[in-house]
Amino acid sequence: MPQQFLGYGRQSIDDSDIDAVVAVLRSDFLTQGPAIERFEAALAERVGASYAVAVSSGTAALHIACLAAGVGPGDRGLTSAVTFAASSNCLLYAGAEADFADIDSDGLGIAGVALRCALDQRPDVKAIVSVHLAGLAHEAAEVRALAGERLVIEDASHAVGGSYADGKPVGSGAYSDMCVFSFHPVKTITSGEGGAVVTNDAELARRLRMLRSHGIERDVSRFVGGSAHEDGRPKPWLYEQQLLGFNYRMTDIQAALGLSQLQRLDRFLQRRRAISRRYDEAFSRLPHMRRPQSQTEQRARSGHHLYIALFDFAALRTTRTAFMLALREQGIGTQVHYIPVYRQPYYVSRYGLDPARFPQAEKYYEECLSLPFYPGLTDEDVERVITMVTRMVTEG
Repeated sequence: MPQQFLGYGRQSIDDSDIDAVVAVLRSDFLTQGPAIERFEAALAERVGASYAVAVSSGTAALHIACLAAGVGPGDRGLTSAVTFAASSNCLLYAGAEADFADIDSDGLGIAGVALRCALDQRPDVKAIVSVHLAGLAHEAAEVRALAGERLVIEDASHAVGGSYADGKPVGSGAYSDMCVFSFHPVKTITSGEGGAVVTNDAELARRLRMLRSHGIERDVSRFVGGSAHEDGRPKPWLYEQQLLGFNYRMTDIQAALGLSQLQRLDRFLQRRRAISRRYDEAFSRLPHMRRPQSQTEQRARSGHHLYIALFDFAALRTTRTAFMLALREQGIGTQVHYIPVYRQPYYVSRYGLDPARFPQAEKYYEECLSLPFYPGLTDEDVERVITMVTRMVTEG
């Protein structure tokens, strides 16, 4: 019997998730209903934030976070050299320009020394989008300190359930103005597609809610146009579009799934930590293979979205392509997270940045590979991955 293919990531859905979605399908609201508010309240409570604004994707969350904070034409933002393109695209969507800082070789987030250098060279930077790659909030306090009065948005798409070095939850607002999460199926919890912005700033939260829904204000006390009253009473049909917003709303169907998943977040994290411990134990003895973010303290507080290993493919006398395809033939999927954004053709055409500016990002990109890592992996699946990777490294 063929062995099951093990991808690098996969959603974990059970009957409680299905029941939650079916309950919404049988209700009066499929969108813009009470499930959204329940999910937002639970998420805010979980991460220790005052407000959560749920949206249609993590990318949408990043976009409106920039807009809500007033990032726009003439501004410049800075993000990590190694991330998904959305972390920099959001700045361009808002009309600003984007630049990049090199990463730390172990934590995989923006390196403090690189950030300091980038801000010295570009003092006009208005916003920093820090990225918690693989789930680890790397040097969040240092990023906040170096940012000074600049806006800090955390791209914590990988880090729901994670914490900072001081134990505070990622998303609590301890080191940023806003924090963004993603609920894509391969993330720690999923709503199908979906995302959220969390913040402690009431005005930012109000603007975020408007921006996710066409820029519309329905609170009569905040109307800026003509008379909102008739016969001494508020006009019941009236609303005002005050901003150029978008349809970035999350549906109640998605919110119900997200809330159900959020209730099992600790269980998901426990399993991911167990898998990472077993991988660390097995791979620590292998030559030409390194494991970033593998310090005990880092593993304990990560959101554990990805398990990334670094391979010296030249020393192994192979290529990454051959390595990945050989594993795939054995039913083991891997992926590269990520190609440095400045290498993408769009960004090459727009900025033409010299890769030599980012030596750690270049080194990382040469060696990185994400291995299967999700709660649904059985102990037997994990051992199968270990056996095949070990064989590839030791036998070629």
